[in-house]
Amino acid sequence: MYSIILLWIFAVKSINMNVLGIIPARYGSTRLEGKPLLDICGKPMIQRVYERANQILKNVVVATDDARIEKAVQDFGGNVVMTSKTHNTGTNRCLEAYEIFSSSSNLNFDVIVNIQGDEPLLEPNQIGLLTSCFKDKSTELATLINPVTENENLFEGGVFVVVDKFKNALYFSRSVIPFVRDEDKFNWQKKHEFYKHVGMYAFTPKALKEFANQEQTSLELAESLEQNRWLENGKKIKVEISNYHTIPVDTLADLENVRAIVNKSLRKV
Repeated sequence: MYSIILLWIFAVKSINMNVLGIIPARYGSTRLEGKPLLDICGKPMIQRVYERANQILKNVVVATDDARIEKAVQDFGGNVVMTSKTHNTGTNRCLEAYEIFSSSSNLNFDVIVNIQGDEPLLEPNQIGLLTSCFKDKSTELATLINPVTENENLFEGGVFVVVDKFKNALYFSRSVIPFVRDEDKFNWQKKHEFYKHVGMYAFTPKALKEFANQEQTSLELAESLEQNRWLENGKKIKVEISNYHTIPVDTLADLENVRAIVNKSLRKV
């Protein structure tokens, strides 16, 4: 694994990109309040995410609106910026954090990666895979997708995406897409390649500003998926296929599962 991470680090450097990883972290959550500060084998969740991202990125910053999270990040020596409490999306919070951090650090960034703060088992090489999309100079916004390998996984929820032959997203939906006509749904996976969305994005600074300042659109509101805003405005989202399946922490059951995995890995060290 360490050698794979090194390869991705060299890949990022080889295309001369300066990348900033931003981890939006709110205290409030409808399902699991205070998620970023929940303990995972001696470290708060936000520290687990930060350290995984920091394995591949030189510059990582937590964007929060809560003093408790700010202090926790400062305590483990991480970068943190305080952002407004009024942001309605993580993308808008990322824009403010980018502007604050780039100004205070006097650094210019080519790519900004929006990293989910509730994925303590984040695979660092996913970030490398995502940033590799920017080898294509026309890429403004990129994200990751997972292939669905078992038919039953089609009906366990999640966000689905259909893509074109050039690895551009066509549409994101909370419904299973596409619909396979004249076929029993239990055979769908054998008839078509389905993909689920991995909630990590990368932007050029220009695209991040443009996206954050666009009005919400009908497809975004209908699906409650902000990436559809970009598509509905006629823009492209480059996708790359990842075979890594991380575990987001949304419930106490998820938290216990992650704790068990981390504890098992620590015993092997």
